Amino acid sequence: MTTFKSEFLRELSSRGFIQQTSEPAAALDALAQAPGLTAYIGFDCTAPSLHVGSLIQIMMLYWLQHYGHRPIALMGGGTTRVGDPSGKDESRRLLTDDDIAANLAGIRAVFERFHRFANAQRNVIFRNNADWLDSLKYIKFLRDVGRNFSVNRMLAFDSVKLRLDRQQELSFLEFNYMILQAYDFVELYERDHCMLQMGGSDQWGNIVNGIELGRRMKNAQLFGLTTQLIATSSGAKMGKTAAGTVWLDPEMTSPYDYWQYWRNREDSDVVRFLKLFTVLPLDEIERLARLQGQEINDAKKVLATEATALVHGRAAAIAAAATAGQAFQKREFGPMSITVGSPDMSSPNLTASMRTFDIPRDDLDRGVGVLTAFANITQLVSSKREARDRIKQGGLRVNDRVVVDEHAKLTWHDVTTDGVIKLSRGKQDVLLRPVGGAQD
Repeated sequence: MTTFKSEFLRELSSRGFIQQTSEPAAALDALAQAPGLTAYIGFDCTAPSLHVGSLIQIMMLYWLQHYGHRPIALMGGGTTRVGDPSGKDESRRLLTDDDIAANLAGIRAVFERFHRFANAQRNVIFRNNADWLDSLKYIKFLRDVGRNFSVNRMLAFDSVKLRLDRQQELSFLEFNYMILQAYDFVELYERDHCMLQMGGSDQWGNIVNGIELGRRMKNAQLFGLTTQLIATSSGAKMGKTAAGTVWLDPEMTSPYDYWQYWRNREDSDVVRFLKLFTVLPLDEIERLARLQGQEINDAKKVLATEATALVHGRAAAIAAAATAGQAFQKREFGPMSITVGSPDMSSPNLTASMRTFDIPRDDLDRGVGVLTAFANITQLVSSKREARDRIKQGGLRVNDRVVVDEHAKLTWHDVTTDGVIKLSRGKQDVLLRPVGGAQD
């Protein structure tokens, strides 16, 4: 392991972030020893929020800002129109300009919640690469930028080679992505004196292209740093569960579900994730690492609470932990009787302000489609089409669980110990109350 002198790189290294740095690493380390190093990470606007899989990149910007440097969050308003082929077996679905604009706003909101650090000396800079990519003149761009790229070398990069080796089509549009990303680096160097690009290991080829383009066009010494792509010990992709994607937007994944995601990590991942996804001091993490047996659950709760606090705030994290503790106590004392007819508003999961809708018990015998429940019965969404779209985005929940199947039906199995079925869209919660018919 390289021994770094700068606090920023030493922190990243000791927490396990760094997989690879461009050479000369000592020159980057020297730059980072004085406050004011500017670095960026790019985020294409392919969804209305970032998810847990992007969290390791956000954490690198956190530590950059923490040590007095200047982070840039580059929104890919331009490159999203092209689609990054890295790690993909097929082309991304092309989005409309309206879709991209809405997604960009959602992603920016994640950063604005996340990077509100009391000790931060420098604010996050937001850039949108559409500001310069949309105005490029094609022939001039080919002459000034395109001539610096060798097709032979581009074909050798993993993002291209793997797709071709699998005999999957790679469009000319996608083939240009690496040129555009390289140009982003040069543009940010010009605008903000940005010297460092960070990203996942799948971006290494794109980052190297940017470093080389900066040298050719501006005679600049630029740098790159990548992290490994994080997976769980069992090989599962970060941020993916049986219930769907774990989003950083509280309206798409509730703070409670987010807390539970971290609480349910495998024992062997806890220490690694405490280092990567919390800001706990390393000596405290080492203390937690020494816990054995059932005490490991205490470390998992710390991981869940600290990770949730970073994204959703300390109050939401504490509330999620308390709700989880109450649910655990109910399981410990055995099943409780189900009372249908009037919901138990003394329950910590229910409040008197929730709207209640009656649902015939006979309907629950047959099963009520989730689309019907959200669109027709409760009108939490305006139509079944909107319900389908929100399900695809992970935006609807039944009993605080994300709905993943638009064909699912609500039955008596969904009635909680409080005697109701809780439906949620974002922060809006309503209750279905079984009335009449069978199941007396």
